[in-house]
Amino acid sequence: MAIRAKAISQATDARRTAPPLDGTWGRAEDDTARWSAEIRSPPRGEHMATLSRTCGNLVWHGVGCRRLHIMNCRLICLATAVLVVAVAVEGCSPGPAVRSPTAGPTQAPTPTASPAPLPGFTATGSMGTARTGATATRLPDGRVLIAGGFSTNAFGPAVASAELYDPKTGTFSPTGSMATPRWGATATLLHDGRVLIAGGTSGTLTSELPGFPGLASAELYDPKTGAFSPTGSMTTGRIEHTATLLADGRVLIAGSCGASAYSNTAELYNPSTGTFQRTGSMTARRCRQTATLLRDGSVLLAGGMDANENVLASAELYDPATGTFRATGSMSATRQTATALSDGRVLMVGALDGSTTSAELYDPASGTFSPTGSMTAPRENQTATLLADGRVLIAGGDNRLGLVASAELYDPKTGTFSSAGSGYSTRAGQTATLLTDGRVLIAGGSVANGSILASAQLYQP
Repeated sequence: MAIRAKAISQATDARRTAPPLDGTWGRAEDDTARWSAEIRSPPRGEHMATLSRTCGNLVWHGVGCRRLHIMNCRLICLATAVLVVAVAVEGCSPGPAVRSPTAGPTQAPTPTASPAPLPGFTATGSMGTARTGATATRLPDGRVLIAGGFSTNAFGPAVASAELYDPKTGTFSPTGSMATPRWGATATLLHDGRVLIAGGTSGTLTSELPGFPGLASAELYDPKTGAFSPTGSMTTGRIEHTATLLADGRVLIAGSCGASAYSNTAELYNPSTGTFQRTGSMTARRCRQTATLLRDGSVLLAGGMDANENVLASAELYDPATGTFRATGSMSATRQTATALSDGRVLMVGALDGSTTSAELYDPASGTFSPTGSMTAPRENQTATLLADGRVLIAGGDNRLGLVASAELYDPKTGTFSSAGSGYSTRAGQTATLLTDGRVLIAGGSVANGSILASAQLYQP
Protein backbone atom coordinates (compact mmCIF):
# COMPACT_ATOMS: atom_id res chain seq x y z
CA MET A 1 0.00 0.00 0.00
CA ALA A 2 1.17 3.55 -0.66
CA ILE A 3 1.30 6.37 1.80
CA ARG A 4 0.24 9.84 0.79
CA ALA A 5 1.80 12.35 3.19
CA LYS A 6 0.68 15.94 3.62
CA ALA A 7 2.39 18.44 5.90
CA ILE A 8 0.23 19.94 8.64
CA SER A 9 2.46 22.69 10.01
CA GLN A 10 5.40 22.86 7.63
CA ALA A 11 5.83 21.90 4.00
CA THR A 12 8.56 19.36 3.29
CA ASP A 13 9.29 17.67 -0.02
CA ALA A 14 8.04 14.12 0.51
CA ARG A 15 9.32 12.64 -2.77
CA ARG A 16 13.04 11.83 -2.52
CA THR A 17 15.46 9.33 -3.97
CA ALA A 18 14.76 5.89 -2.55
CA PRO A 19 17.20 5.01 0.27
CA PRO A 20 19.40 1.93 0.12
CA LEU A 21 17.91 -1.21 1.59
CA ASP A 22 20.88 -2.02 3.87
CA GLY A 23 19.20 -0.97 7.11
CA THR A 24 20.24 2.68 7.02
CA TRP A 25 17.44 5.23 7.30
CA GLY A 26 17.38 8.74 5.93
CA ARG A 27 15.89 11.55 8.01
CA ALA A 28 13.67 14.48 7.08
CA GLU A 29 15.31 17.86 6.96
CA ASP A 30 13.34 19.16 9.95
CA ASP A 31 12.74 16.81 12.87
CA THR A 32 10.06 19.13 14.24
CA ALA A 33 7.84 18.93 11.17
CA ARG A 34 4.43 17.34 11.89
CA TRP A 35 2.65 15.23 9.34
CA SER A 36 -0.59 13.39 8.79
CA ALA A 37 -0.74 10.45 6.39
CA GLU A 38 -3.54 8.26 5.12
CA ILE A 39 -3.08 4.77 3.70
CA ARG A 40 -4.73 3.97 0.38
CA SER A 41 -4.61 1.13 -2.11
CA PRO A 42 -1.45 1.76 -4.23
CA PRO A 43 -1.23 2.45 -7.91
CA ARG A 44 0.68 -0.17 -9.92
CA GLY A 45 4.40 -0.14 -9.23
CA GLU A 46 4.25 1.19 -5.67
CA HIS A 47 5.05 -0.96 -2.68
CA MET A 48 3.99 -1.54 0.88
CA ALA A 49 5.17 0.94 3.49
CA THR A 50 6.74 -0.01 6.80
CA LEU A 51 6.90 2.01 9.99
CA SER A 52 9.89 1.89 12.34
CA ARG A 53 10.09 3.22 15.89
CA THR A 54 13.41 4.56 17.19
CA CYS A 55 12.81 2.89 20.55
CA GLY A 56 14.02 -0.57 19.50
CA ASN A 57 13.93 -2.54 16.28
CA LEU A 58 10.21 -3.19 16.07
CA VAL A 59 8.91 -2.58 12.56
CA TRP A 60 5.21 -1.94 11.98
CA HIS A 61 3.67 -2.91 8.69
CA GLY A 62 0.91 -0.49 7.64
CA VAL A 63 -1.87 -3.06 7.85
CA GLY A 64 -5.34 -1.60 8.30
CA CYS A 65 -4.00 1.79 9.34
CA ARG A 66 -6.50 4.61 9.07
CA ARG A 67 -4.32 7.52 10.16
CA LEU A 68 -0.70 8.11 11.09
CA HIS A 69 0.43 10.96 13.35
CA ILE A 70 4.12 11.50 12.67
CA MET A 71 6.16 13.06 15.45
CA ASN A 72 9.48 11.54 16.54
CA CYS A 73 10.36 8.30 14.76
CA ARG A 74 10.79 7.48 11.09
CA LEU A 75 8.60 6.51 8.19
CA ILE A 76 9.79 5.18 4.85
CA CYS A 77 7.70 4.40 1.78
CA LEU A 78 9.51 2.34 -0.79
CA ALA A 79 9.30 3.52 -4.39
CA THR A 80 7.92 6.94 -3.45
CA ALA A 81 10.62 7.40 -0.78
CA VAL A 82 8.71 9.36 1.81
CA LEU A 83 11.14 10.32 4.58
CA VAL A 84 9.72 12.01 7.66
CA VAL A 85 10.18 11.82 11.40
CA ALA A 86 8.38 9.64 13.96
CA VAL A 87 5.15 7.80 13.96
CA ALA A 88 2.23 7.33 16.32
CA VAL A 89 -0.20 4.83 14.88
CA GLU A 90 -4.01 4.72 15.16
CA GLY A 91 -6.12 1.75 14.18
CA CYS A 92 -3.19 -0.38 12.94
CA SER A 93 -2.17 -3.95 13.50
CA PRO A 94 1.57 -4.54 14.07
CA GLY A 95 3.39 -6.73 11.59
CA PRO A 96 6.30 -9.00 12.43
CA ALA A 97 9.47 -7.53 13.94
CA VAL A 98 12.21 -7.30 11.31
CA ARG A 99 15.57 -5.62 11.03
CA SER A 100 15.01 -3.58 7.91
CA PRO A 101 12.17 -2.83 5.50
CA THR A 102 11.85 -4.79 2.31
CA ALA A 103 9.44 -4.42 -0.53
CA GLY A 104 6.47 -6.73 -0.36
CA PRO A 105 3.32 -7.51 -2.27
CA THR A 106 0.54 -4.98 -2.44
CA GLN A 107 -1.99 -5.39 0.37
CA ALA A 108 -5.44 -3.89 0.56
CA PRO A 109 -6.13 -1.94 3.76
CA THR A 110 -8.27 -3.68 6.34
CA PRO A 111 -11.04 -1.35 7.61
CA THR A 112 -11.03 -0.81 11.34
CA ALA A 113 -14.42 0.11 12.78
CA SER A 114 -14.56 2.88 15.35
CA PRO A 115 -16.60 2.12 18.46
CA ALA A 116 -20.10 3.57 18.17
CA PRO A 117 -20.76 6.44 20.60
CA LEU A 118 -23.15 5.59 23.40
CA PRO A 119 -26.61 7.19 23.19
CA GLY A 120 -27.32 9.90 25.72
CA PHE A 121 -26.81 13.53 26.62
CA THR A 122 -23.55 15.41 27.14
CA ALA A 123 -22.80 19.03 27.93
CA THR A 124 -21.65 21.45 25.25
CA GLY A 125 -20.78 25.16 25.34
CA SER A 126 -23.20 27.56 27.02
CA MET A 127 -25.05 30.43 25.39
CA GLY A 128 -23.88 33.96 26.02
CA THR A 129 -27.40 34.84 27.22
CA ALA A 130 -29.76 32.69 29.27
CA ARG A 131 -32.99 32.12 27.30
CA THR A 132 -36.37 30.45 27.49
CA GLY A 133 -39.00 30.62 24.76
CA ALA A 134 -36.36 31.53 22.19
CA THR A 135 -36.40 30.43 18.56
CA ALA A 136 -33.80 28.02 17.13
CA THR A 137 -33.12 27.56 13.41
CA ARG A 138 -30.52 25.38 11.72
CA LEU A 139 -28.85 27.35 8.95
CA PRO A 140 -27.71 25.90 5.61
CA ASP A 141 -24.07 25.84 6.80
CA GLY A 142 -24.99 23.70 9.83
CA ARG A 143 -24.82 26.41 12.47
CA VAL A 144 -27.86 27.14 14.65
CA LEU A 145 -29.37 30.60 15.09
CA ILE A 146 -30.82 31.22 18.59
CA ALA A 147 -32.86 34.43 18.86
CA GLY A 148 -34.96 36.31 21.41
CA GLY A 149 -36.82 34.77 24.33
CA PHE A 150 -37.01 35.73 28.00
CA SER A 151 -33.74 36.05 29.86
CA THR A 152 -34.29 37.65 33.28
CA ASN A 153 -37.06 35.32 34.43
CA ALA A 154 -39.82 33.13 33.02
CA PHE A 155 -42.21 36.10 32.66
CA GLY A 156 -40.05 38.51 30.68
CA PRO A 157 -39.31 41.03 29.39
CA ALA A 158 -38.06 39.74 26.04
CA VAL A 159 -34.56 40.26 24.62
CA ALA A 160 -33.47 41.25 21.11
CA SER A 161 -30.07 39.54 21.12
CA ALA A 162 -29.17 36.48 19.04
CA GLU A 163 -26.28 34.05 18.86
CA LEU A 164 -24.92 31.22 16.73
CA TYR A 165 -23.97 27.69 17.77
CA ASP A 166 -21.16 26.06 15.81
CA PRO A 167 -21.28 22.24 16.03
CA LYS A 168 -17.63 22.04 14.88
CA THR A 169 -16.37 23.91 17.94
CA GLY A 170 -19.23 23.26 20.34
CA THR A 171 -19.45 26.96 21.16
CA PHE A 172 -21.89 29.86 20.88
CA SER A 173 -20.89 33.27 19.56
CA PRO A 174 -22.86 36.52 19.31
CA THR A 175 -24.34 37.69 16.04
CA GLY A 176 -26.42 40.74 15.12
CA SER A 177 -29.41 41.62 17.29
CA MET A 178 -33.03 41.92 16.17
CA ALA A 179 -34.49 45.37 15.84
CA THR A 180 -37.20 44.42 18.36
CA PRO A 181 -37.07 42.20 21.48
CA ARG A 182 -39.32 39.16 20.93
CA TRP A 183 -40.83 36.26 22.86
CA GLY A 184 -43.51 34.02 21.37
CA ALA A 185 -42.26 34.79 17.86
CA THR A 186 -41.74 32.31 15.02
CA ALA A 187 -38.57 31.66 13.03
CA THR A 188 -38.72 30.10 9.55
CA LEU A 189 -35.81 29.14 7.31
CA LEU A 190 -36.55 30.39 3.80
CA HIS A 191 -35.43 28.70 0.59
CA ASP A 192 -32.72 31.34 0.04
CA GLY A 193 -31.12 30.64 3.45
CA ARG A 194 -32.44 33.69 5.26
CA VAL A 195 -34.58 33.37 8.41
CA LEU A 196 -37.96 35.08 8.81
CA ILE A 197 -38.68 36.21 12.39
CA ALA A 198 -42.32 37.23 12.84
CA GLY A 199 -44.53 38.54 15.62
CA GLY A 200 -44.20 37.78 19.32
CA THR A 201 -44.29 40.25 22.18
CA SER A 202 -41.75 42.62 23.66
CA GLY A 203 -43.58 42.81 26.98
CA THR A 204 -44.05 40.37 29.82
CA LEU A 205 -46.47 37.50 30.34
CA THR A 206 -48.20 39.38 33.14
CA SER A 207 -48.94 42.28 30.80
CA GLU A 208 -49.91 39.99 27.94
CA LEU A 209 -52.57 38.04 29.84
CA PRO A 210 -55.07 40.92 30.20
CA GLY A 211 -54.60 41.76 26.53
CA PHE A 212 -51.07 42.85 25.73
CA PRO A 213 -50.93 43.27 21.93
CA GLY A 214 -48.75 41.06 19.81
CA LEU A 215 -46.22 42.44 17.37
CA ALA A 216 -47.13 42.75 13.70
CA SER A 217 -43.56 43.51 12.68
CA ALA A 218 -41.18 40.99 11.11
CA GLU A 219 -37.51 40.92 10.19
CA LEU A 220 -35.04 38.83 8.22
CA TYR A 221 -31.72 37.37 9.36
CA ASP A 222 -29.05 36.98 6.71
CA PRO A 223 -26.34 34.42 7.65
CA LYS A 224 -23.98 35.95 5.08
CA THR A 225 -23.89 39.30 6.88
CA GLY A 226 -24.88 38.19 10.38
CA ALA A 227 -27.43 41.00 10.51
CA PHE A 228 -31.21 41.43 10.83
CA SER A 229 -33.13 43.76 8.55
CA PRO A 230 -36.79 44.80 8.48
CA THR A 231 -39.30 43.28 6.09
CA GLY A 232 -43.03 43.85 5.59
CA SER A 233 -45.37 43.70 8.60
CA MET A 234 -48.15 41.18 9.16
CA THR A 235 -51.77 42.30 8.79
CA THR A 236 -52.27 41.92 12.55
CA GLY A 237 -50.17 41.44 15.68
CA ARG A 238 -49.60 37.80 16.68
CA ILE A 239 -48.19 35.91 19.69
CA GLU A 240 -47.63 32.13 19.87
CA HIS A 241 -48.94 31.69 16.35
CA THR A 242 -47.57 29.18 13.85
CA ALA A 243 -45.40 29.70 10.77
CA THR A 244 -45.05 26.98 8.13
CA LEU A 245 -42.82 27.03 5.06
CA LEU A 246 -44.86 25.93 2.05
CA ALA A 247 -43.50 24.01 -0.93
CA ASP A 248 -43.56 27.13 -3.13
CA GLY A 249 -41.43 29.12 -0.66
CA ARG A 250 -44.19 31.19 0.89
CA VAL A 251 -44.85 31.06 4.65
CA LEU A 252 -48.27 30.40 6.18
CA ILE A 253 -48.88 32.40 9.39
CA ALA A 254 -51.93 31.37 11.42
CA GLY A 255 -53.61 31.99 14.78
CA SER A 256 -52.59 34.12 17.76
CA CYS A 257 -52.92 34.68 21.49
CA GLY A 258 -53.15 37.85 23.58
CA ALA A 259 -54.99 40.99 22.55
CA SER A 260 -55.11 39.69 18.99
CA ALA A 261 -58.21 37.86 20.18
CA TYR A 262 -57.18 34.21 19.74
CA SER A 263 -57.48 34.76 16.04
CA ASN A 264 -58.74 32.44 13.34
CA THR A 265 -57.10 34.62 10.69
CA ALA A 266 -54.17 33.55 8.54
CA GLU A 267 -51.82 35.21 6.08
CA LEU A 268 -49.02 34.39 3.66
CA TYR A 269 -45.52 35.87 3.53
CA ASN A 270 -43.98 36.14 0.08
CA PRO A 271 -40.14 36.32 0.25
CA SER A 272 -39.98 37.63 -3.32
CA THR A 273 -41.91 40.78 -2.42
CA GLY A 274 -41.24 40.91 1.33
CA THR A 275 -44.94 41.35 2.04
CA PHE A 276 -47.76 39.61 3.91
CA GLN A 277 -51.22 39.06 2.45
CA ARG A 278 -54.38 37.63 4.00
CA THR A 279 -55.51 34.15 3.01
CA GLY A 280 -58.55 32.13 4.09
CA SER A 281 -59.49 31.90 7.77
CA MET A 282 -59.31 28.79 9.98
CA THR A 283 -62.49 27.01 10.99
CA ALA A 284 -61.77 27.81 14.67
CA ARG A 285 -59.95 30.49 16.65
CA ARG A 286 -56.66 28.98 17.77
CA CYS A 287 -53.66 29.91 19.92
CA ARG A 288 -50.61 27.65 20.50
CA GLN A 289 -51.81 25.12 17.94
CA THR A 290 -49.45 22.90 15.98
CA ALA A 291 -48.85 23.27 12.23
CA THR A 292 -47.27 20.52 10.10
CA LEU A 293 -46.49 20.46 6.39
CA LEU A 294 -47.77 17.21 4.83
CA ARG A 295 -46.34 15.41 1.82
CA ASP A 296 -49.09 16.65 -0.51
CA GLY A 297 -48.24 20.27 0.30
CA SER A 298 -51.20 20.89 2.61
CA VAL A 299 -50.77 21.95 6.24
CA LEU A 300 -52.29 20.18 9.26
CA LEU A 301 -53.27 22.60 12.06
CA ALA A 302 -54.34 20.87 15.26
CA GLY A 303 -55.31 21.63 18.84
CA GLY A 304 -54.46 24.82 20.68
CA MET A 305 -56.75 26.96 22.82
CA ASP A 306 -59.82 29.02 22.00
CA ALA A 307 -60.74 32.55 23.08
CA ASN A 308 -61.93 31.24 26.47
CA GLU A 309 -58.64 29.34 26.93
CA ASN A 310 -60.41 26.01 26.54
CA VAL A 311 -58.14 23.38 24.99
CA LEU A 312 -59.10 22.14 21.53
CA ALA A 313 -58.98 18.62 20.10
CA SER A 314 -60.18 19.60 16.62
CA ALA A 315 -57.94 19.84 13.56
CA GLU A 316 -58.09 21.28 10.05
CA LEU A 317 -56.19 21.33 6.78
CA TYR A 318 -54.95 24.31 4.76
CA ASP A 319 -54.77 23.95 0.98
CA PRO A 320 -52.24 26.40 -0.54
CA ALA A 321 -53.73 25.90 -4.00
CA THR A 322 -57.14 27.26 -2.96
CA GLY A 323 -56.09 29.32 0.07
CA THR A 324 -58.79 27.70 2.19
CA PHE A 325 -59.10 25.66 5.40
CA ARG A 326 -61.35 22.65 5.95
CA ALA A 327 -62.00 20.41 8.94
CA THR A 328 -60.38 16.99 9.27
CA GLY A 329 -60.56 14.29 11.96
CA SER A 330 -60.28 15.28 15.63
CA MET A 331 -57.79 14.11 18.24
CA SER A 332 -58.77 12.31 21.42
CA ALA A 333 -57.17 15.15 23.42
CA THR A 334 -55.38 18.43 22.80
CA ARG A 335 -51.70 18.05 21.95
CA GLN A 336 -48.51 20.06 22.49
CA THR A 337 -46.22 18.95 19.67
CA ALA A 338 -46.64 17.51 16.16
CA THR A 339 -43.88 15.75 14.22
CA ALA A 340 -44.05 14.66 10.59
CA LEU A 341 -42.72 11.09 10.39
CA SER A 342 -40.73 9.58 7.55
CA ASP A 343 -43.76 7.62 6.33
CA GLY A 344 -45.94 10.75 6.07
CA ARG A 345 -47.95 10.28 9.23
CA VAL A 346 -47.84 12.86 12.06
CA LEU A 347 -47.02 12.02 15.69
CA MET A 348 -48.99 14.08 18.24
CA VAL A 349 -47.77 13.97 21.86
CA GLY A 350 -48.18 15.85 25.14
CA ALA A 351 -51.01 18.12 26.23
CA LEU A 352 -51.41 21.82 26.91
CA ASP A 353 -52.36 20.99 30.51
CA GLY A 354 -49.68 18.33 31.01
CA SER A 355 -52.27 15.78 32.00
CA THR A 356 -51.68 12.77 29.76
CA THR A 357 -49.07 10.27 28.63
CA SER A 358 -51.07 9.28 25.57
CA ALA A 359 -50.04 9.93 21.99
CA GLU A 360 -51.69 9.50 18.61
CA LEU A 361 -50.96 9.41 14.91
CA TYR A 362 -52.60 11.38 12.11
CA ASP A 363 -52.92 9.53 8.81
CA PRO A 364 -53.27 11.96 5.87
CA ALA A 365 -54.64 9.17 3.67
CA SER A 366 -57.69 8.63 5.90
CA GLY A 367 -57.81 12.05 7.56
CA THR A 368 -58.11 10.41 10.98
CA PHE A 369 -56.20 10.18 14.26
CA SER A 370 -55.54 6.86 15.97
CA PRO A 371 -53.87 5.97 19.29
CA THR A 372 -50.29 4.75 19.51
CA GLY A 373 -48.05 3.82 22.46
CA SER A 374 -47.95 6.05 25.55
CA MET A 375 -45.06 8.08 26.93
CA THR A 376 -43.45 7.18 30.23
CA ALA A 377 -44.54 10.50 31.77
CA PRO A 378 -47.15 13.21 31.11
CA ARG A 379 -45.58 16.25 29.40
CA GLU A 380 -46.25 19.87 28.48
CA ASN A 381 -43.70 22.31 27.02
CA GLN A 382 -41.57 19.42 25.82
CA THR A 383 -39.69 19.30 22.52
CA ALA A 384 -40.14 16.69 19.78
CA THR A 385 -37.38 16.19 17.20
CA LEU A 386 -37.35 13.83 14.23
CA LEU A 387 -34.02 11.96 14.17
CA ALA A 388 -32.15 10.82 11.09
CA ASP A 389 -33.16 7.20 11.69
CA GLY A 390 -36.88 8.05 11.77
CA ARG A 391 -37.37 7.92 15.53
CA VAL A 392 -38.57 10.96 17.50
CA LEU A 393 -36.78 12.41 20.53
CA ILE A 394 -39.18 13.72 23.20
CA ALA A 395 -37.29 15.78 25.79
CA GLY A 396 -38.08 17.54 29.04
CA GLY A 397 -41.14 19.67 29.68
CA ASP A 398 -43.33 19.76 32.74
CA ASN A 399 -46.62 18.43 34.07
CA ARG A 400 -48.89 18.87 37.08
CA LEU A 401 -46.18 17.42 39.33
CA GLY A 402 -43.40 19.74 38.13
CA LEU A 403 -40.53 19.42 35.65
CA VAL A 404 -40.04 16.12 33.84
CA ALA A 405 -36.43 14.97 34.34
CA SER A 406 -36.22 12.56 31.43
CA ALA A 407 -36.26 12.13 27.67
CA GLU A 408 -37.64 9.30 25.56
CA LEU A 409 -37.70 7.97 22.02
CA TYR A 410 -40.70 7.07 19.89
CA ASP A 411 -40.14 4.31 17.35
CA PRO A 412 -42.69 4.41 14.49
CA LYS A 413 -41.86 0.82 13.55
CA THR A 414 -43.08 -0.54 16.90
CA GLY A 415 -45.36 2.31 17.99
CA THR A 416 -43.66 2.43 21.40
CA PHE A 417 -41.70 4.85 23.58
CA SER A 418 -38.46 3.96 25.39
CA SER A 419 -35.75 5.73 27.36
CA ALA A 420 -33.46 8.03 25.36
CA GLY A 421 -30.49 7.34 27.61
CA SER A 422 -28.93 9.10 30.55
CA GLY A 423 -27.57 12.55 31.24
CA TYR A 424 -30.56 14.75 30.43
CA SER A 425 -30.46 18.08 32.29
CA THR A 426 -33.96 18.91 33.55
CA ARG A 427 -35.53 21.91 31.82
CA ALA A 428 -38.74 23.18 30.18
CA GLY A 429 -39.24 25.76 27.43
CA GLN A 430 -35.94 24.82 25.78
CA THR A 431 -35.19 24.59 22.08
CA ALA A 432 -34.22 21.35 20.29
CA THR A 433 -32.53 21.37 16.88
CA LEU A 434 -31.38 18.45 14.73
CA LEU A 435 -27.78 19.01 13.60
CA THR A 436 -26.38 17.88 10.26
CA ASP A 437 -24.38 15.07 11.93
CA GLY A 438 -27.52 13.56 13.49
CA ARG A 439 -27.05 14.90 17.01
CA VAL A 440 -29.63 17.17 18.67
CA LEU A 441 -28.81 20.51 20.30
CA ILE A 442 -30.87 21.22 23.44
CA ALA A 443 -30.47 24.84 24.56
CA GLY A 444 -31.79 27.09 27.32
CA GLY A 445 -35.13 26.71 29.06
CA SER A 446 -36.12 27.25 32.67
CA VAL A 447 -36.08 25.24 35.89
CA ALA A 448 -38.50 24.82 38.79
CA ASN A 449 -37.48 27.98 40.67
CA GLY A 450 -38.03 30.12 37.57
CA SER A 451 -34.35 30.56 36.77
CA ILE A 452 -33.46 30.79 33.10
CA LEU A 453 -30.70 28.56 31.72
CA ALA A 454 -27.80 29.44 29.43
CA SER A 455 -26.52 25.87 29.39
CA ALA A 456 -26.88 23.50 26.45
CA GLN A 457 -26.57 19.80 25.78
CA LEU A 458 -26.04 17.50 22.82
CA TYR A 459 -28.00 14.30 22.36
CA GLN A 460 -26.26 11.43 20.63
CA PRO A 461 -28.83 8.94 19.25
